Amino acid sequence: MKMNLDEIKDYVQTMTRNDASGHDFLHLERVLKNAEQIMQKMPDQDFDTDVVRITALLHDLIDDKLIDDVNQAIDDLRIQMREWGLSDDERAAVLEIMTHMSYSANLEQHYTLSLEGQIVQDADRLDAIGALGIGRTFMYGGHAGNLMYNPNEEVRTDLTHNEYRKNSTVINHFYEKLLKLADLMNTESAKKIAKRRTAFMEFFLEEFKAEVRGER
Repeated sequence: MKMNLDEIKDYVQTMTRNDASGHDFLHLERVLKNAEQIMQKMPDQDFDTDVVRITALLHDLIDDKLIDDVNQAIDDLRIQMREWGLSDDERAAVLEIMTHMSYSANLEQHYTLSLEGQIVQDADRLDAIGALGIGRTFMYGGHAGNLMYNPNEEVRTDLTHNEYRKNSTVINHFYEKLLKLADLMNTESAKKIAKRRTAFMEFFLEEFKAEVRGER
């Protein structure tokens, strides 16, 4: 595959130009950068770097929390990838990752991703935690109309996909998902980064609760 990454970036930038949920083009660029860094730490591993790069840039374009018709989005993306010159195998590899990498998709059963998929999944999850994750979580919460905090709303556990998609407070989302991601990372380099970013979120949550109580 002779990939023109700039052409793909232009397409993605156009598709996400109106995003106000924290899943904008800058997020996708950061996921790509994270994936590049992870791949650099795996010089002895055999994976398709182009599949990783393309999936990193495209993965949110079929996200069911962001679009109304996932099947139509997948069909559109198949056509677009064909126009970019991806082979049948490459298109299948990209879509296999995209449809199985999300946190919600793995709530009721755990999917075993290809090595390329594991890299992209880690890269995406890293952008969901730490300082960036805090900012994006509040941004998405506002976009979705969720409350920031409700002391009377308990953290949900053992969620199905449909239950997870129901509204929760922004603060509860840290406990329902974000603080769990470090333990779910696939690659060693991502695990190290996730550990530090998770510690930062834990500090933030301690400060948040102390300020709510009027202690600081």
